Amino acid sequence: MTKNKTTLALSLGGLLLAGNVQAQESKLYLFNWTEYMDPEIITAFEEKYDVDVVQNYFNSNPEMFAKLNAGGASQYDIIVPSNYFVPRLIETGLVQKLTKSKLENLGNVMEQFRDPSYDPGGEYSAAYQWGTTGIVYNAETLPDAPKSWSVLFDSEVNPDHPFSMMSDGQVIMGGACAYLGHGYDCTGMEAWKEAARLLIDTKNRNTFSGFTEGTPTLQQLARGVTHVGLSYNGDYLFYKEENPDSFKNLEFMIPDEGAEKWVDVMMIPAKAPNPDMAHKFINFILDAEVGAQLSNYNYYASPNIAAEPYLDEVVTQPPVSPSKADMARLRFTPSLEGDQLQTFQQLWAEVKSR
Repeated sequence: MTKNKTTLALSLGGLLLAGNVQAQESKLYLFNWTEYMDPEIITAFEEKYDVDVVQNYFNSNPEMFAKLNAGGASQYDIIVPSNYFVPRLIETGLVQKLTKSKLENLGNVMEQFRDPSYDPGGEYSAAYQWGTTGIVYNAETLPDAPKSWSVLFDSEVNPDHPFSMMSDGQVIMGGACAYLGHGYDCTGMEAWKEAARLLIDTKNRNTFSGFTEGTPTLQQLARGVTHVGLSYNGDYLFYKEENPDSFKNLEFMIPDEGAEKWVDVMMIPAKAPNPDMAHKFINFILDAEVGAQLSNYNYYASPNIAAEPYLDEVVTQPPVSPSKADMARLRFTPSLEGDQLQTFQQLWAEVKSR
């Protein structure tokens, strides 16, 4: 009698376990930036692989990293971080290596993204989209705005109108470094200290409206809550196409002192529920026509060389594809580790608290 109960319990347990495995195999959990995926691409993937894609969203790399650290590494199948967070994700063991034999479309990735400094050999990541972070400003209230970070940091250039700064510390610190002549990608202690002092002085002006992220910044600019802020070139153009009246006076600008070039990548968390389907998803996005469809939808540049014949003209011109002069001024945000990261975090905490 006891043996039969045990056998029955094991049988039921096996059935429940099999049910859980099947449930996991029929879902893909995607953790992505907001407004960064064409719904038709998701539908096509779901139909091709008979799977449900569950999408969750984040607004910044620090937010994404915090959620992964808090258990997200076992909750999501695909994450889409930016280049300078990739080493941190690898170092902390939050992501797993890609099985390249499952990614037949990996050869479509442009040469510059195949062996990047943030992920040598592309062992853990595959490029998703790339773009720039620049200044968006109201050209009606600031008609003589220079192509410079001074629109943010010089109270004489913008004495009256409210402005915001990006809440991603490395990006706004990079902007301050560029303005001060140290280069956007500066990492020296003295340069950081000088930049931190500039940020503290800037945030203490009475027209400072707060730290915010790229998409909320665009919404604030469209409503006239702020007149200057930082955002991403693709998001700017996407919202401008969606709301031409609200954006008619808003301009996107890459400062002459230098600014951020970034690439967002697809990675698989260390304990992803469905890593096999995650590889299928990465391979699907790397298809030539799907890659073009993605860029045509969200107005970001494609790292997929095979996608080029299918791209809309708007994606091949500024602000999506920067001019040669602007490209020469763009730099990747540096990846920070160990003592260097700790020092930066201390400086950034001081900026926010003072």
